[in-house]
This record gives sequence, C-alpha cells and structure tokens, in this order.
Amino acid sequence: MLTLRYRPLWLLASIVLVLVVIWGSLQTRYGLNVPHGFDKVEHVSTYMFLAVWFTGLIQRPRYWIAMLCLLGLGATMEFAQWAMHAGRTADPYDMAANCCGVLAGLTLARLGTGGWAQRVEAWMP
Repeated sequence: MLTLRYRPLWLLASIVLVLVVIWGSLQTRYGLNVPHGFDKVEHVSTYMFLAVWFTGLIQRPRYWIAMLCLLGLGATMEFAQWAMHAGRTADPYDMAANCCGVLAGLTLARLGTGGWAQRVEAWMP
C-alpha cells in the first residue's frame, strides 16, 4: 500500500465498497428492472470504479494483485448467484463485463489516476 496518512480510513472505505458490491450482487429484495443489456453497463462501471479505487491506494508494481482480486470477486459473485438459486442468475456476459471494467480501470490508472489517494491527502490538512 502507498504511504498514506489516513490509511485506516482508506482501508475502511475499501471494505465498505467491497461489501456494498457483494450485497448488491447477491441481494434479491430490491431488484431493479433495467433495460436489456444495461446491467452490463452497471458491471463495467462498478468494476472500473473498483479498479481505479484500488490502484489509487497501492503501488504500481502491485496493480496486478488488485486486478486478480477484482476478477476473483467478480467470478465469486457469479458463482454465488448460480449457487444461491434465489432469483439471481449467473451470466458469463456479466463476468466479461466485469473483466472489461477491470481493464478499463487499469488503463485509467496507467494514464494518470493511479496513486490518487496520495494526491487527495496532499490537499487535506
């Protein structure tokens, strides 16, 4: 992890983000009727956001670890949806969208968003 003054805050926020993604991926109570195919936009944008988030907290040589963890999270959520039999369905296209989101986030990190947390902390008192 990068040297950060507010490290515990970043770690807590990271845990909350991942828990929200897990809850959103597995909950069945608040199903939204989205236009056909729009859920793929949700997958891409969620995993892109997570990739940008985590590449903002870690050193560049370790980006690959974050990317593997995010891909593992996406695969685990798809498997859990399949195993639950509770109204959620696993979709290989969802996993493909997750992969696209992770790659897009990694690309953004390489183009300049990586290490964003240090820049944010530089603005803070």
